[in-house]
Amino acid sequence: MTKKILLGLTTTPDSDWHEKIREIDELGIKELALFPTFLKLDERKELYGLLEATGLETIPHVHLRDNMEMWELDYFVDRYKTKAFNIHSHQVVANHYKESKYVDMIYVENHYHIDDDFMYAISLYAGVCPDFSHWEDYGVIQQSDSYNRFPEILKTKKIGCCHVSAMRDYPIVLKNYLNGEEVKVYGWHKFEKLSELDYLKKYLGYLPDLISIELENSFKEQILARDYIINMIKKYE
Repeated sequence: MTKKILLGLTTTPDSDWHEKIREIDELGIKELALFPTFLKLDERKELYGLLEATGLETIPHVHLRDNMEMWELDYFVDRYKTKAFNIHSHQVVANHYKESKYVDMIYVENHYHIDDDFMYAISLYAGVCPDFSHWEDYGVIQQSDSYNRFPEILKTKKIGCCHVSAMRDYPIVLKNYLNGEEVKVYGWHKFEKLSELDYLKKYLGYLPDLISIELENSFKEQILARDYIINMIKKYE
């Protein structure tokens, strides 16, 4: 199998990223995807220092915040041989990445809708970073009509990397981070059972070479998820 399935070092509030860093050497992890999206600059600097003290060798995929400084992108590429970045589409108008030397390495993630912001964003960058749990959640379960055009977009735009999270069989109510309104979601950044990854079977034909697991679970648990996905892909091939 040529595809690379990366464990995800997430930094969401329920993700113990310090513990995940401790697991890197314990489990002999040499590469992973990094999601520093909930960390302020001083916390990111701490993260980088702690990673340097491990045996980690490469970070092929990094999820960007909208306010990360350009030296951080240089750092990932130079030290960890990063091949792809992704960003949320609603951040594109205000961010500075579209004028950077990394514009051809940045892919736009889908979220609630495939709206004008998303279409504008993918016109500026290298292509698309599908989050398949968002597609399943908003496009299939919650039936956002805007997702009707997503398959055609993925035929014409490069898929440089992707996110894989869990899908619950019940809705979770939370606040939309864009406008504060209550929304229900089925996609979640933590799995309770491996079958919550079964939805991915619908999307195997869209998988790029870089597949990043976006979960708050420990790396020990993510390894189980990675093996589960590998077996899924092998059956498809």
